[in-house]
Amino acid sequence: MTNIPRFIIQPAAGIRSPEAASFVSQMDDQNSRLVDAIRDISPEELDWQPGTGMNSIGMLLAHIAIVEVVWAQIGLLAIEDIDPKPVIGLGQDDDGMPLPSDGRVPANLKGRVFAYHEDLLARARVYFKDAASKLSDADLDREITRVRPDGSKRTFSTRWTLYHSLEHIAGHRGQILLLRHIYRARV
Repeated sequence: MTNIPRFIIQPAAGIRSPEAASFVSQMDDQNSRLVDAIRDISPEELDWQPGTGMNSIGMLLAHIAIVEVVWAQIGLLAIEDIDPKPVIGLGQDDDGMPLPSDGRVPANLKGRVFAYHEDLLARARVYFKDAASKLSDADLDREITRVRPDGSKRTFSTRWTLYHSLEHIAGHRGQILLLRHIYRARV
């Protein structure tokens, strides 16, 4: 009997909206692919920057977790006063991003092992999934208007939040894999 590779994504269980469940399962897949691809990463590689002012893999992992919680709060739960710190132990700016041109890995992330980052990602996923589990199909059309720090406004839907959260992890996964490739080629 031939083993045929199977690539199947089933909507995540426990989520009221089938559409939201599909987004969540896609995010789960991206997250597990990312974790599997870097499970053997060293603290040195997590901290490595191609140059000053450039993100490290550890910074990007912290960023993914922070942003996942923030978007769950803003776009799924419609919370005004967002704060990821009670959920994952990091505040909105604790990833060090954006770095100034001479910036280095922030002290709170320097020297961390992969298990630390894996735990951040896992806690962020649990929080996001819990927030998504409460959504109905009708909730996906909800529009939220937020005032940005510069005073400008932006409006987005809950559906867009799900899409953007998937896009965010997929984009940074690609960036992390590229950094890993460059690290191995240089170091």
